[in-house]
Amino acid sequence: MSRCTASEADVAKPQLTHVDESGHPRMVDVADKAATRREATAEVRVRFPPAVARQLRAQDLRSAKGSLVDTAIIAGTMAVKRTHELIPFCHPLPIENCRFEIAFATKTELRIRCTVGLTHKTGVEMEALTGASVAALTVYDMCKALSHEIVIDELRLLAKRGGRRRVEKGRVVE
Repeated sequence: MSRCTASEADVAKPQLTHVDESGHPRMVDVADKAATRREATAEVRVRFPPAVARQLRAQDLRSAKGSLVDTAIIAGTMAVKRTHELIPFCHPLPIENCRFEIAFATKTELRIRCTVGLTHKTGVEMEALTGASVAALTVYDMCKALSHEIVIDELRLLAKRGGRRRVEKGRVVE
């Protein structure tokens, strides 16, 4: 069994970025980072009871409140732009791109993907995750009259480009 020196252990051990040396919360200082193109994609699933899924498919993803897809995209986009107001240590960012893909992945499961991009000193993972989350919550809100057995599940970061690390298919590749 090999032993690590203290400095090797410190290098290998991930550190929380939003906690200072004394353990207090803080916003990450991005002043010395380079502004680069950054993009992140998040995904979430909304599972419907079979009868509800059939009804939504028959109605072309419309409810009594209107188009599920259009309303989810608008709500998700608004959430992306306001992420810094919802999550305390997120930086306000000049979002350059926000797009959604919303479609049934299975007979009963709606897949929502949110991709956010910008050129800046910090990434947009939280914005993509927030956008996907709020889009899913909006779908739930619009469909809850049909069933309270709708499940929002598997929120995750699918991809991230720019910055120090790259994520693809939910795994760090750099």
